Parts: sequence; structure tokens; C-alpha cells
Amino acid sequence: MARKSSLLKQTLIATFFFILVIYALFTTFFHTSFTASDPSSSDEELEFSSRENLNFPEKRIDPSGFRGKVKVFMYDLPHKFTYGIVQQHRLARGGSAVADVTTLNYPGHQHMHEWFLFSDLARPESERVGSPITKVNDPEEADLFYVPVFSSLSLIVNAGRPPGTGLGYNDEETQEALVEWLEGQQYWRRNNGWDHVIIAGDPNALYRVVNRVKNAVLLVSDFGRLRPDQGSLVKDVIIPYSHRISAYTGDFGVQERKTLLFFMGNRYRKEGGKIRDLLFQILENEKDVLIKHGTQSRENRRAASRGMHTSKFCLNPAGDTPSACRLFDAIVSLCVPVIVSDSIELPFEDIIDYRKFSVFVETAAALKPGYLVSLLRRVPVKKIIAYQKAMKEVRRYYDYTDPNGTMNEVWRQVSQKLPLIKLMINRDKRLVKKGSSEPTCSCLCPNRTRIISSL
Repeated sequence: MARKSSLLKQTLIATFFFILVIYALFTTFFHTSFTASDPSSSDEELEFSSRENLNFPEKRIDPSGFRGKVKVFMYDLPHKFTYGIVQQHRLARGGSAVADVTTLNYPGHQHMHEWFLFSDLARPESERVGSPITKVNDPEEADLFYVPVFSSLSLIVNAGRPPGTGLGYNDEETQEALVEWLEGQQYWRRNNGWDHVIIAGDPNALYRVVNRVKNAVLLVSDFGRLRPDQGSLVKDVIIPYSHRISAYTGDFGVQERKTLLFFMGNRYRKEGGKIRDLLFQILENEKDVLIKHGTQSRENRRAASRGMHTSKFCLNPAGDTPSACRLFDAIVSLCVPVIVSDSIELPFEDIIDYRKFSVFVETAAALKPGYLVSLLRRVPVKKIIAYQKAMKEVRRYYDYTDPNGTMNEVWRQVSQKLPLIKLMINRDKRLVKKGSSEPTCSCLCPNRTRIISSL
């Protein structure tokens, strides 16, 4: 036993001296080689000798890629891209022209998000307490540049209007003019638009020019009209529609919610929205199900509000694209959303788990006669109330007028893109564009997968 102890001590001593020799060799041959090349240079000169040539930051930045709040500069666009569009919308509906278009109010619409974001950055910085970004008036200080075009309102100026109304307003010409204006700006040209943020809430907004602005961070409701090389979850931000139904202020429970399932909206849609007509055929004769065809109007909005406030579940099928505004109407109404839209993308999913207050049903399953209502009737009251409580917890995220609501969350999402934007700017400077026209996507693409539809 004593002999084994002696051998162990000798082994430990030998190991210690071996490590000491290796350390000495490393210090002598490697460390001194960096400092011996120019004995006349001081340590400080060696450390920073390349800074002036390479423009490395003099201060270390934090792991997120930027220091403090992200600084955003909002372009002072020509009025024809903002208030001028409000005027054209007014004229197309029989209103009179005004001399000062800045006195006009944005019309109530599901795409009011472009107005709220514009108004937020138009306020003095002293009134923007709690915002996750800082507004700057000097573009040289900016990390990002916001382009406050009213692209969605422009799209609907002449929607449903007879020829000759709207004084000949043309949305496509406005889109082209916007891009021409942008391409004339030095800050757009400087980084090829990567550090710009553009809102295109309606899936068809900027459809003619989106390929020319696809480098920018796009604020969109879904990717239904975008190719994978034009929009993605990594580059862009999914934003909620502005809800058009007043928030429900009553108590949790089902006593006042006699209707099992409610839907009111356009029955006939194109593409993925064709499911609506099929659901109408299956559900319109079901007991305690209220499903109505209706287009946008004040009367229909009041009827929709009553229906959502008195129903346990609210149907949210795909429209022409995967998303629709009624999802957010349902949430503020505490009417449990039943989402039948396999390719839907949802806002703020990094912090919100939609399965805590929504029922997801795969399209194929929802089209089986009797399946949907049978599924919903099995949901116990206790779970419905849990859904309602969860909706009340998160509904501020869908309220653009809440000081700690949608706007702050949109800007938070935008600010998180800055490290990627810097990466793409630097990467863009060294890459040669290839001639291939094949769309590629090296990031998280729009949802093309199946969904989990079980409760």
C-alpha cells in the first residue's frame, strides 16, 4: 500500500513539471512572436494600428449587435404618399378637397396600423416614453429608416368604385413613384435598402414594386402574396390588423354566450379563401351556429360585434391569403378563435403561445361534415373560461391605441432585426450577384407545414 502511494506521488510531480515545461515553451515561442516583430511599437499602437484603416468600433458592442435603443429616422415623405392618399380616398367617396391635407384624419379601416405607426414617430420624443426605439431627427444618427407610406390605403382608394371616380387616382403609379423617390435617397442607396422598414399591411400592398424593395424589413400581415426570396420570418415582421370590433368588457363565462360558433364575413373568396364557401355549406344549418355573409359596413360591423360578444367560439377561416382581421376582432371580444388556415403566420409568436387561447383545426378535418361542431361541443366550460382569461392577458398586444400595446411590440420586433441587417449589409458588399432567377431562402420561410389540430 505504501509502495502504491509513493508511485502516485511521483506520477503527480512528473505531471506537474511536464505541464510547466509546455507552458514555458508556449509563452516563449508564441506570445513573444507577436510583440517581437516591431520592438519600437508600443502595446497600444499594436492593438489599434488597424482601426483607422478598417473602421472597427472603438468600443465593444453588446451581444445583441447594438448599444442601447435602436435609433429610427422617419422620412418626411412627399404628401402624395401619405396625407395625399387620404385626400384621394376622401374624393373617391364624394368628399371635397381641402387645401391643407395634413388636417385630414385617416379613415377607420383594418389597415390603420400604417397610420398609428406614422403618428407614433411624428410625436415628439418626449411623448414616446416606454418605446423600445428612439426617434432621431438626424439621419446620420439612425440605425434604421422608416418609410411611412400609406400603401394599404392607396390600394383601396378606388376599390369597388366606378371608373372616373377618385380623380383618376392610380395605385400602381403611386407605387412606382415611391420606389423612384426612394432610389433617389442617399441613405437607401448607401446600403441597398437593407436598413429600411416599409409597411405593406394588406397582402396586395406594393405588389407591383415589392421585388425592388424586398431588401427592406417589411411589416406584413402574412406572406400569402410574397415569394420566399421576398419575405420571411427572419427578415420581416408579422403585424396584426387593426381590430374593428369594440373590446368586450363583461365577465368571463358562457352564460351570455348562447351561440356555439359565429362567423360573419365575405363568403366568396379566391385561392385559399374558397374554403369559406365550403364551410358555409357544412355549417349554415347546424344548431346554435350563426354564420352569415357580410361585407364591410357600419351596420355589418355592429352585427359582427354583437355576434362575437355573444358567442363562445369565432370561426377564422383563410381569406384570399392565410390571415384575416377577424382573428383580432375575436381576441378583443374574448370569443375563442377557431383557426382554419393551414399556412397562417401570427404576430409576436416569440412571446405569445396562441394555443393557450385558440383552437387550430386543419382544413381537411374542418371540411368533414359534423367534425367541427362536434369538436367544439366537447370543450368544457372550464377550458373556455381559461381561453377567455388568456385572451384578456394578451389583448393589449392587438390594440394600437394602448400605450404598452401593439406599436411598442412592433418596434421591439423591428429592433431585433438590427444584427441581421448589419450582417446583410456587410455581406452584400462582398458578394457578386448571380444571374440565377431561382428564388432561394436561407432562413425561416413562410409556413408551408401541416398544423397540430388537437385540443
